[in-house]
Amino acid sequence: MSKEILIDASPREKRAAVVESGRLEEFYIERPQDKTIVGNIYKGAIEAVLPSIGAAFVDIGLPKKGFLYLSEIEEYFEAINAKPIAVKDIKKGQEILVQVVKESFGTKGPRLTCQIGIAGRYLVLMPQEKEVGVSRRIDEDEERKRLKVILHELKNTHGVGFIVRTAAAGKSSQELSRDAVFLTKLWKRMEKISQSKKAPCLVYEEYDLTLRTIRDSFTDDVSKLVVNSKEEFYRIRRFMNTFLSYLSRKVELYRGNDLFEEKDVERQILRVFENRVYLKSRAYLIIEPTEGLVVIDVNSGGFKKSLNQEEAAFRVNCEAALEVAHQLKLRDLGGIIVIDFIDMGKEQHRREVLAVLKKALSLDKAKYDIVGISKFGVVEMTRERVHNTVATLSYQPCPYCQGRGRIKSALTVSITALKELQKFLRSKPLRQVTLTLNPAVIDELLRERSAIGSIERTFRTKVNLVSDPSTHIETVKIS
Repeated sequence: MSKEILIDASPREKRAAVVESGRLEEFYIERPQDKTIVGNIYKGAIEAVLPSIGAAFVDIGLPKKGFLYLSEIEEYFEAINAKPIAVKDIKKGQEILVQVVKESFGTKGPRLTCQIGIAGRYLVLMPQEKEVGVSRRIDEDEERKRLKVILHELKNTHGVGFIVRTAAAGKSSQELSRDAVFLTKLWKRMEKISQSKKAPCLVYEEYDLTLRTIRDSFTDDVSKLVVNSKEEFYRIRRFMNTFLSYLSRKVELYRGNDLFEEKDVERQILRVFENRVYLKSRAYLIIEPTEGLVVIDVNSGGFKKSLNQEEAAFRVNCEAALEVAHQLKLRDLGGIIVIDFIDMGKEQHRREVLAVLKKALSLDKAKYDIVGISKFGVVEMTRERVHNTVATLSYQPCPYCQGRGRIKSALTVSITALKELQKFLRSKPLRQVTLTLNPAVIDELLRERSAIGSIERTFRTKVNLVSDPSTHIETVKIS
């Protein structure tokens, strides 16, 4: 299976797509005004301490204050002062080094941590830690042991902790050592910046979308990386020559008219924003993200095979489980996720569907946790939500329905309009009144002309109806 990374770079937007055998697997957008702050390291000042919720708000120089757990602040100051510190000793104005681990969502500010982690190609440097660890996605015992031996050598050399990333599997000690040297130098530079500046200030800015995609997704199984910008192409080559010289030959400059259109990616991107996803069996998923959770409903749709109900449900659910894992990664959905599979009577079938889902999710880079599957076929799980979704970046709430997804019918508004009119006339008797409404609402009122006549007789007034196409269908104007 051929795997490619496609980067569409323009002054107003950068888009990155990971495509495997022609199928869109990952998709990311970054715009200058929406650039992610996840991974950024700041020197912040404690703004408020709230023991009741076990947290503090930290000013890092952004419009919204960051959220940080008090337990982490205690550990941070204990490590610096080499002695325990109590919550009562944490005061407003104290300076602290923090890293953003989650974007602002809605009214919530960014989530912060004191446990700094600086990601390289193969390693994550943990300057406040002395321990070492290996990614859980590297599951071969011999490889884990080999990497731990290398890690302990690096820890003794540099005096800091390291975590091995999944991309390090099979890499030599020399390659890991080179990564460790770079990260250590980077950390020392950050320390100098932190010591020389007052809070709040930015100490380290995470890579932009292009370099982040290369660092996290440009693995040995990628056949090529194609970029449509000459300026971006040379920037990528410089980065690759420094860190990934052995892969630089796989970088290509696209000279055509439309990279995403030619690779059939544009069409697939449009489907990312649809709430209905069809499966090969003609069954389908309905994906509904809400403020608090994501609901995914599995429907049999047009699935037709000479199978009994139980077997048909099992077949559809297995196919749906694979697609659910794909859609979670593609749309970068996170938080609490509820998946409503088609009811299955057999416990064995429920276990097998759950196993299919877990296996498909094992390829996901984001952290996740599955509670299990109920007798009704409902799966509850959580998935790490770090960045704003591509839908959030690409769409805004509908100004017409105010994000509700529905508007009142013309009949409902016509009934409301008559009630509003009567209320208005009770408080302000007039010989003539004008009712301005959307044309669809006017049509409904004209069907019930007797209702208008009744109001005119009761209040001894003349009601003029004005049709205005520019008026929102739910708006009632009385003058």
